[in-house]
Amino acid sequence: MFGFSDFLGFLLALLFIYPVVSLIHELGHSFFAWLFGGKFIFSLGRGRKIFQKGPFILNSMYFLDAFCEYEQLKWNNRFTHFLVHAGGVIFNLGSVLVLNLLISKGIIEPHTLFVRYSYFSVWIATFSLVPVDYGNENYSDGLSIYKVLRHNKWPKLTG
Repeated sequence: MFGFSDFLGFLLALLFIYPVVSLIHELGHSFFAWLFGGKFIFSLGRGRKIFQKGPFILNSMYFLDAFCEYEQLKWNNRFTHFLVHAGGVIFNLGSVLVLNLLISKGIIEPHTLFVRYSYFSVWIATFSLVPVDYGNENYSDGLSIYKVLRHNKWPKLTG
């Protein structure tokens, strides 16, 4: 049964955990774009822009969606573009592995918050790998990775 405490947990997940998971995902793309000499911008949320610092934009509905865009990489090859497009998944799954390692070593205590974080991280990593064409040359991470590896094409990153 879905009670009041479940509703509070849902709000916590929607307003705090999911945006953190989205931020980690976009930081993964941004990190690899930066590492290989590309310029990037990433945005957390939709709606009116409420804050911008360097390449980071925070929008009023910060809990809805996130995206990253990058320009030409200095090191421009299949491997570097693969890592940029896979960076979100790498960071999401890597953060879950680090979190589990910290818990297993007794450095941090297990908490429901970490379970929810891990759930959303695995969820966003899994669904970003589903090959989807959103139209206007916007592709999911999975379809972008496929195009990079199979066809040696560098699709724009908007995921």
